[in-house]
Amino acid sequence: MTATDQKHQFKQRVRHWAEKLNAQVVWLGVRPMRNKWASCTTSGHLNFNDELLGLKPELWDYVIVHELLHFFVPNHGRLWKSLMRAHLGEYESSESELKRVAHNTSLQRAR
Repeated sequence: MTATDQKHQFKQRVRHWAEKLNAQVVWLGVRPMRNKWASCTTSGHLNFNDELLGLKPELWDYVIVHELLHFFVPNHGRLWKSLMRAHLGEYESSESELKRVAHNTSLQRAR
């Protein structure tokens, strides 16, 4: 699969989750990022680290849902955690795996 195909597939996955979560995505980008897996704004802008494209889709889902839920909950408190669990089940294993990947790549931290 080419990098372009992977990027297209990833963006389709973001759109799938956005529809499922009823989140309004205004802008969607996949680009190099040094310090994190993704970022979002309350106005509906999403940026994802292009290093995600080389990871398995379960990790994509973790990062995608993580960011989309921030459209509704701006922190990582109880409500955010319960929504993560409602949509992804035991999401902590994906979180741990991303931290391991980040440790072995150029990322300083996994979010």
